[in-house]
Amino acid sequence: MNHTRSYTSNRIRITAISALAIILTACPIINTGSAAANAAPVSAISQATKDIQAQAPIQYRIQARLDEKKMTIQGSESITYRNTSKDTLKQLVFHTYADANLSESTQTTMFKHSNEEISKNNLDKKPEDFLGGIDIEKVTTGGQALDFSNKDQAMSVKLEQPLQPGESVSVQVHFNLKIPYGAQRLSYYKDIINGAHWFPVMSVYDEAKHEWDSKPYSKTFETDYYTSADYEVQFNVPDQYQVVMPGTITTRDDEETGRKVVSTVAENTREFAFFASPNFKVDSVTRNGLTVEYYYFDNQPGKKKIVDGYVDQAFKAIDFFSDKYGKYPYPEFRIVESYVEGVAIEYSRLIQMGQIGINSAPEQDTVFVHEIAHQWFHALIGNNSETESFLDEGFADFSKVYFSEKQGDTMNGFKSIQFDDSTVDKAIASTNDEVGDWASPVYYDKGRQAIYQLYRSVGEEKFDAFMKEYFKRYVYQNATIDGLLQTIEDVLGKEARDDMKTALYEPNFTLKPEYQLSNEEKTAYLHDQFQSLYGSALTQVPNLPFETMSRVMDKALQGERLAIVLSDQVSKAANKQQEAMVNQLTTLLDLTGVKYDLIQDRQELKQKMKKELATSNLIVLGNAKSNGFVQALKSSIIDRATHIGFQWKTTMNQPSAAGAYVIKHPYNQNRLMLHYFWNEDHLSSGSLEPFMMKMQESIGFSSAYYQYYMLDKTGKVTLDKKVENPLSKFFAEE
Repeated sequence: MNHTRSYTSNRIRITAISALAIILTACPIINTGSAAANAAPVSAISQATKDIQAQAPIQYRIQARLDEKKMTIQGSESITYRNTSKDTLKQLVFHTYADANLSESTQTTMFKHSNEEISKNNLDKKPEDFLGGIDIEKVTTGGQALDFSNKDQAMSVKLEQPLQPGESVSVQVHFNLKIPYGAQRLSYYKDIINGAHWFPVMSVYDEAKHEWDSKPYSKTFETDYYTSADYEVQFNVPDQYQVVMPGTITTRDDEETGRKVVSTVAENTREFAFFASPNFKVDSVTRNGLTVEYYYFDNQPGKKKIVDGYVDQAFKAIDFFSDKYGKYPYPEFRIVESYVEGVAIEYSRLIQMGQIGINSAPEQDTVFVHEIAHQWFHALIGNNSETESFLDEGFADFSKVYFSEKQGDTMNGFKSIQFDDSTVDKAIASTNDEVGDWASPVYYDKGRQAIYQLYRSVGEEKFDAFMKEYFKRYVYQNATIDGLLQTIEDVLGKEARDDMKTALYEPNFTLKPEYQLSNEEKTAYLHDQFQSLYGSALTQVPNLPFETMSRVMDKALQGERLAIVLSDQVSKAANKQQEAMVNQLTTLLDLTGVKYDLIQDRQELKQKMKKELATSNLIVLGNAKSNGFVQALKSSIIDRATHIGFQWKTTMNQPSAAGAYVIKHPYNQNRLMLHYFWNEDHLSSGSLEPFMMKMQESIGFSSAYYQYYMLDKTGKVTLDKKVENPLSKFFAEE
């Protein structure tokens, strides 16, 4: 789905290294236009697509009308279903996932935080506005009413005559949909409607179990399990609305003034979602028979240039996966910008992304590539993402890394997989219920590792051959882990199958040592990762002041000298606290491969004062009266502090005060001095831990950018000067 994601979850998708960075910066170490309006008629089928596929076992003909004032949809659908099983069916079952919005208790928790923030900023909205649901008016066949029951997000329809194997039946469903306000997959917010799960969709019949899949949509992860189908959809909307859907889109005027009908034909499409807004701009590019379209809000200067970069990156990714796995068969691919933050979501033939920032770098947006990879591992090769999420998330995340590796992106390439030597006490093949809150490390991180291990054990040529066979067997079908293992055995041999089976079904999987990075390689990799993270984060705020605590770490990662200067001639208690702080700082620095000098006594300080220290960034610890560097350059420090608005003299004479400030180096305008201070002999036992936590936070890349802050004797912040970091919300605790 990736998560940060481009920051993550499911998806703020954060790499294992980014996640580690969050830990390090959050706590003491002492513990990421439709087709032309007058294109082919609604019945036209892309010849390129038609040539490679047979008619799908399900056909939908849907007519829908949007009431943009009430935010409802009135719809009717005709579904023709062919029984491809060997069982005789007495009923049909449909998912009515829209009913997940009947109450907050059944809505997915993925968007809970976003809805809470939206609610705070829209006080006119009541709790019930964030709810919705679908009302089934009637179900008929041949004009005759059929008995049906709709409960727990599943609608069962009793057939008049049992449906024999190979036979088809057509039923008509009339429904009314209420669209919730907020940030759910089905929702409206500001000037956009997100339209997933908006109509009753056929569930999958399990021939082995002789039952229909009728489970409600997962609250914690995903329950995307569909049969590829043919769609003809006609959507009646106001004139000003642009509607994004999969397939070949056409538009005609409606008889009603001020409205139009937007239609599409989409064959062999697994999941049908739409997005609608009166304010979409579209960037459309066609290359080699494929059209990539990016629908976005033109709300920032220079945004189109960034969108152009994303479109180009989409072509690169689609070409790569087409070459490695199997050709992308559709004539179009669409990307939709929306107001969801930290979440990107895949649907068939289109993906939903968050807002593009002016500093976005398409070539570094790995979540974007992850979502494109889902076109192969979700849209084309389906699976039951309630019971076997590894099959789509693991392969999509491996594919993201595979693409980065072959683009020469060493930080996001295979090293990101090789770095991880952690274990998780859950099997990769776990179900959503079994995995609980560990979906990301299990399905994404460990899943891609298991695939990488297969890749390394057989070599790229054989691995690619296996992937092409896997695609050939399961394109437009639903794969299973058993089917995956059988394909591995058929192409790569029984030993490869047995190794993969062990990797998937045994808990605590870890990459074989010969495929991991060495300790030296890990340090170098972490250095490059943190260097990139800090560099990217600090560019998120235009005109960020030079005197920023996080910049000290950034400059050290860029290779500038760094020195830590301790106070000397202090009490045993103060010295012990300084040791703990130094241990915290140097653990981070050592972990990321940053070189530094540690100056602990006055004599050494004097020797290095005007030479090494004049060209170094500095982290200074301790009471101003006991730190030799501060005492020697107090006058210049006071002047520099005044420049950032920090009242140095007043603060340093305030009993029990503690905190930090950052200024330009007294000797060097291009270097920084960060002073963590306390005014007593040492910090009280109760304030030491919060002081150290604030130290770690202040030099991180995911929190606010501080120039100074003060703490009281309990460690509580009483005064600060900072610039808010737009990335902070992605790393906030839920």
